Amino acid sequence: MDYTKKAIESFSDDVYAVQTTGVRIEAADVNYSKCSLKIDERHFNVEGNVMGGAIFTLADYAFGVASNTGNPQTVSLSGTINFMRATKGPILYAEAKCIKNGRNITFFDVVVTDDDGNIIATVLANGYRKK
Repeated sequence: MDYTKKAIESFSDDVYAVQTTGVRIEAADVNYSKCSLKIDERHFNVEGNVMGGAIFTLADYAFGVASNTGNPQTVSLSGTINFMRATKGPILYAEAKCIKNGRNITFFDVVVTDDDGNIIATVLANGYRKK
């Protein structure tokens, strides 16, 4: 099964992450995803760096794709972001990997990097799997 193609089709109608913010799915598999965000003028804060909310949106979307691909519907319970450094882009990537897959609760580590491989932020996200 081509999980990347299926994820792109399933998540294409996400108005905020896809249509408003511009997040793209690069790869998807069961409990894994890699998403990207090409930075433009709408993503900068007053200091000229990428807004934390744009970074979190990218990470949260990657979590949503990874946790829902090949799994029962999963909804977010919480997400904690740690910003490591400021960035101006031009492209950010978020890679989400499952670190614990319980019966109902799942935990994911999401790492956001720039196009040079520098870690911009890390996110610990957990979700509830609906049955």
